[in-house]
Amino acid sequence: MTECAFVGLGVMGYPMAGHLAAAGHEVTVYNRTAAKAEAWAGEHPGTVAPTPAQAAAGAEMVFVCVGNDDDVWSVTTADGGVLESMAAGSVLVDHTTASARLAQELHDEAARRGVGFIDAPVSGGESGARNGALTVMCGGEVAAFDRAAPVIGAYARAVTRLGGPGAGQLTKMVNQICIAGLLQGLAEGIDFARRAGLDVDQVVDVISKGAAGSWQMENRGSTMGRRQFDFGFALDWMRKDLAICLAEAQRIGATLPVTALIDQHYARLQRQGRGRWDTSSLIELLVDD
Repeated sequence: MTECAFVGLGVMGYPMAGHLAAAGHEVTVYNRTAAKAEAWAGEHPGTVAPTPAQAAAGAEMVFVCVGNDDDVWSVTTADGGVLESMAAGSVLVDHTTASARLAQELHDEAARRGVGFIDAPVSGGESGARNGALTVMCGGEVAAFDRAAPVIGAYARAVTRLGGPGAGQLTKMVNQICIAGLLQGLAEGIDFARRAGLDVDQVVDVISKGAAGSWQMENRGSTMGRRQFDFGFALDWMRKDLAICLAEAQRIGATLPVTALIDQHYARLQRQGRGRWDTSSLIELLVDD
């Protein structure tokens, strides 16, 4: 088994670290809110450290799952960050959805210290994390990936290397671009069905078995029809992700007209105070009360 550190026990990180412990790995955790780390240790075998550096001391594999680029830098390269104590030959895995530029720069910083690095954003949401069924998109060197993949498998159904540093983050951007478009189409279709007097649940059940089917339809179609959004992946976080996508698109010369439009739809919902609602709440902009 592997000696691991896990930094960041949010909605995703908390169960992911738990799966590592359940698989028999030795896990030390750090969280900015110490009470959450203590709660985790009360539920799982493992220990709590007061700083990221102390969590990473002696670890063969260090996992990070925080909010954004700035958060990643603060727990990795800043004073008390994990790279302060990681030994040469260990591997740093960043599960944060962040920019490809951060991944490339963090890879270089880790390499200067003899530490392997994998950018490894995930898809599958809170339920995927709880059920150990995440899809993990990885970028980095082959040797580091080969060491990390079996450990990541404790909470993943698929772990795939897409290329060098940053490839995982770029793939996650593709994922979010596709999801945004799917959700807008689903919102319009469900609103159309409702206005046409159809049974929304029945419609979703039927068309999900055909070419229109998707994870979003099967898992969000019925709740969208019932206007239930107090769960899942918050649109605040989706806007953060789409901002990364739009910035990268500008850098590489890609055009994302649908993504840009949907980002503005989410901005409208944020202004209405609905930033913690699930991303499927796009349909609220179509519904007449």
